[in-house]
Amino acid sequence: MEKRKVFPDSISPLQGQPGKPADPSLQLPLLFSLSIPAGAQKELEEKVAAGKVITPAELKTKYGPDPTEVNRLVDWLKGQGFVITGISPNGTGVYASAGVAAIGKSLQVEMTTVTKEGVSWPAATSAPSLPADIGRPVHAIIGLQPYRQAHKHRQLPSPLPAGAQPFVPPYRIADILKAYNADNLNLTGKGQTIGILIDTAPLDTDLAAFWQKNNLTVDPKQITVINVKGQPLPPPDGEETMDTQWASGIAPGADIRIYAAGSLHFVDLDKGLDAILADAVNFPGMRQVSISIGLGETYIGGPDGQVAAEHQKFLRLAALGVNVFASSGDAGSNPDLSAHNPGGALQAEYAASDPSVIGVGGTSLRLAADGSISEETGWSSGGGGKSILFPRPDWQKGNGVPAGTERLIPDVSLAADPNLGANIILNGKDQQVGGTSWSAPAWAAFCALINEARSNAGKPALPFLNPLIYPLLGTPAFRDITSGSNGAYTASPGYDLVTGIGVPNVAALITALNNS
Repeated sequence: MEKRKVFPDSISPLQGQPGKPADPSLQLPLLFSLSIPAGAQKELEEKVAAGKVITPAELKTKYGPDPTEVNRLVDWLKGQGFVITGISPNGTGVYASAGVAAIGKSLQVEMTTVTKEGVSWPAATSAPSLPADIGRPVHAIIGLQPYRQAHKHRQLPSPLPAGAQPFVPPYRIADILKAYNADNLNLTGKGQTIGILIDTAPLDTDLAAFWQKNNLTVDPKQITVINVKGQPLPPPDGEETMDTQWASGIAPGADIRIYAAGSLHFVDLDKGLDAILADAVNFPGMRQVSISIGLGETYIGGPDGQVAAEHQKFLRLAALGVNVFASSGDAGSNPDLSAHNPGGALQAEYAASDPSVIGVGGTSLRLAADGSISEETGWSSGGGGKSILFPRPDWQKGNGVPAGTERLIPDVSLAADPNLGANIILNGKDQQVGGTSWSAPAWAAFCALINEARSNAGKPALPFLNPLIYPLLGTPAFRDITSGSNGAYTASPGYDLVTGIGVPNVAALITALNNS
């Protein structure tokens, strides 16, 4: 009997109503994610944690899979009827599609149809496998349950009682710059590039109207949309608009590259991350990326499946000096499957929980009439908690960090409460929005300002940020948020599982990082 390698973490319990067998002719895109040698992975993790940046050439030659094993996998897949649709940078993944029948036979997996929220999907009900010699370097097969996908962290304000007035008009760019001491810095993000991973792109007319409303000078040529799959994109729904308007608003001199994955399915998002990885070599100014999506760790599968595939990509980005800011979630400490409501298990959300990204939590920011801060507390729906997938990084320590061995989320925070929310322009109309989807692109834009300041001072761009900022806990570089709860956790002096180490004083943070 043929010896085979089984991938149990590549699927999770079915979410939805199982039905008839899947259409055997239906084409399904998959990602075969390859691991690098364990020793090399450990070494790369240690370098990132130590704040080191490596060259693209070193990443390719020293921290990639064996090319002969990649080629062997590609040849086997072709022989099984798969069409190869792409290969990740440095050969860390192979994208391939095939009909459900061919997938079932070659991977020895049972496929059914699952109906979820009125939509029917093909889905695996058993763990896939590969011949042992072919599967040896593979650590996950992604896409066998395509109804599993990430969710956007964008929230609208709560409905107001009849006759009630909102507390303040939605905040504009100048309000947030002043609140976090990022105004009057003579910095625009010039020379920097901000990457945004999302499913689609905003309307040019909405961007132009937003810039005009905020008295900003931004050349439309600074915005580039990368259509990851080369297929028609869905219409904008607000997330992509908020990400782009606020990233370009805070850093109007920066270039923005929007990686429009076409959907929030993990195979498409992984392909978007690979496009960012490839471009990080060609666009050396792209040292900050915003990701405003996530999914609870209990829903995403085990540590050796989707999470392992994405962690490798985040680790490689961090090794190249690209800081990824991921929103921590909008459903508090117990997000449900939709990531929009409480009611699920006590859990953190991925990708904010990845130790190679900066997890961004949320606050409720209340400004006085003169623009000064009246109050800032932990946002009641801000995501945060203890990872069940990742151990505590060595750099995650300091006042308030609880004892334990789990990775803690978030790392930092920023305004997120939609009831004290941000102004955007969507389909030509003003809208008030919030969520940690607001916090993440704003932090990525602040990072662009910091990197511009470093360039002006003759210093290299930032390495991975987290090891540098935890020692700044309790200094003027961060303002501690000491009240507010997200359900299971309460903000308190020092680090907490609602707001992390706090919110930035950008001017002081620039000084501290330039002096470190």
